[in-house]
Amino acid sequence: MLTLENLVLTQDEFRLTADWKVQAGERVALIGPSGAGKSTLLMALAGFFAPAAGSILWQGADLAEVAPGDRPLTILFQDQNLFPHLTLAQNLGLGLSPTLRLTQAQTTQIETALLRVGLAGMQARKPGQLSGGQQGRAALARALLRARPVLLLDEPFAALGPALKAEMLELLDEVATATGAAVLMVTHDPNDAKHFADKTVLVADGVAQAPVATAELFADPPPALHDYLG
Repeated sequence: MLTLENLVLTQDEFRLTADWKVQAGERVALIGPSGAGKSTLLMALAGFFAPAAGSILWQGADLAEVAPGDRPLTILFQDQNLFPHLTLAQNLGLGLSPTLRLTQAQTTQIETALLRVGLAGMQARKPGQLSGGQQGRAALARALLRARPVLLLDEPFAALGPALKAEMLELLDEVATATGAAVLMVTHDPNDAKHFADKTVLVADGVAQAPVATAELFADPPPALHDYLG
């Protein structure tokens, strides 16, 4: 269980509070106006932004002193976190070993992950040789390899067209199911939340509100969400 306990994030005039929990395996969307703090919240969970107050707990243990790379999570950004000078196999290998000194078993794991996401035989390609959809698949393959219990996504498919985005959300569902990960996904598209997330967090007016059932939230949106949706 991931717990945000009386969490307060501040920077200059910015302030965001959150006090809620996410259970193992839940799919949660975060939606709200630009600048409301959705990405900042993910950065705090990942360990890249220090809270001003409160705690981030995993299974009851405080993560405050845990380095980003040692936290029980994987985070995907819009650029898919792929290093352009490394091959696809090397990019995925970083999810298993920061030194890239891989065993034969780990090399086989990479090949299996690429097969699972439809990129079989592309180990030697570099990110610049891949389409946007293929880069997204590669990032999900690395998440599959890491198999961390929490997966954070900051609009990783925002630049994709509707059909390809729907395909990637389906693949994300498969990866989350395979790893059993809880997923928190920032999106500006209400359809992403409706199609993927069981629950949705509205981030607006300085508060990341507790997750509520996605269908219920959009059926009767509170004023902040109504204003955002237009």
